[in-house]
Amino acid sequence: MTLIDKVLINNDTSIKPIWIMRQAGRYLPEFREIRTKNPDFIKLCLNEVLSAEITLQPLKRFDLDAAIIFSDILMLPYGLNQKVEFRKGIGPILGNLELDNIIELEESDFVEKVRPVYNLISLIKNNELTKNKSTIGFIGAPWTLLVYMINQRSPKSGLKHNFFEDENFIDKVLKLIEKFLKVHIKNQVESGAQIIQIFDSWAGLLEQKNLSKYIYTPTINLVEYIKSLKVPVICFPKSIKRYKEFCDIVNPSAICIDYEVNPKEILKDIKIPVQGGMDPKILLTSQENVKKEAKKYLDIFKDHPYIFNLGHGILPDTDPKMMDYLVKLVKDY
Repeated sequence: MTLIDKVLINNDTSIKPIWIMRQAGRYLPEFREIRTKNPDFIKLCLNEVLSAEITLQPLKRFDLDAAIIFSDILMLPYGLNQKVEFRKGIGPILGNLELDNIIELEESDFVEKVRPVYNLISLIKNNELTKNKSTIGFIGAPWTLLVYMINQRSPKSGLKHNFFEDENFIDKVLKLIEKFLKVHIKNQVESGAQIIQIFDSWAGLLEQKNLSKYIYTPTINLVEYIKSLKVPVICFPKSIKRYKEFCDIVNPSAICIDYEVNPKEILKDIKIPVQGGMDPKILLTSQENVKKEAKKYLDIFKDHPYIFNLGHGILPDTDPKMMDYLVKLVKDY
């Protein structure tokens, strides 16, 4: 049993494993070298050999407790034949959502289109570097995927003014997202993913009255499905504010918290294992700050099942030496 499994399954409080969101990626010079030669991000995600190499890069440098696959939540719309491209300085841009085409899409066609993701997991799982470590697969949550698929780009500057206009259309898209997410999860688990994390990056966009329809109900369905495959599931509903309510209703194996939430409140309110919390910007400051902040989270969750992580993905400007310092700090705690 891996250290992370001991926390997720056995609620072990005597260990504090560590992995970092986006640990395989843009802050590492060896990743940037590959990226320069492979400007098409989707093609890179679908190159199973390079994706496996990228996934393993942080494990070669740091004593982390998990490999999280190098992929993207937008593999789902890509697999559903919606055009997805990443533009420098803008982020993801998606094509028109042709619902009739998705309705007619066979599950086997979807699987074939994203098969390199599953091949990548098999490569990772059978690598010497991941021995005694967890292999983490992931998906985007239904709400976050709905946002990208209908909005056709990041909602940083807001949703389309008519986003919620056609409720019937939204309901159909949500059903299809859920259906194909289950296919995507099943194939990840069968290929060797031992944990699934659900990223709800845009959970903070919704008002309280809409949480049940767009977040709680569809996420519960996926959490129960993942648990039925005998795999733990970590949920990260970023900036949701009501973490306790989310945990009580959705009941994941663990909750990943962002850096805007007070960890002491989380400790008081939440009984399940907790992951994350530290602001990624701390890694851009000094070792003294990193030590103070990391120790704060480790001390607060000293007697609670806890996986050390950040409250969002590691930032591109992070010095790998700072990451090394953080990992050793947590390991020596």
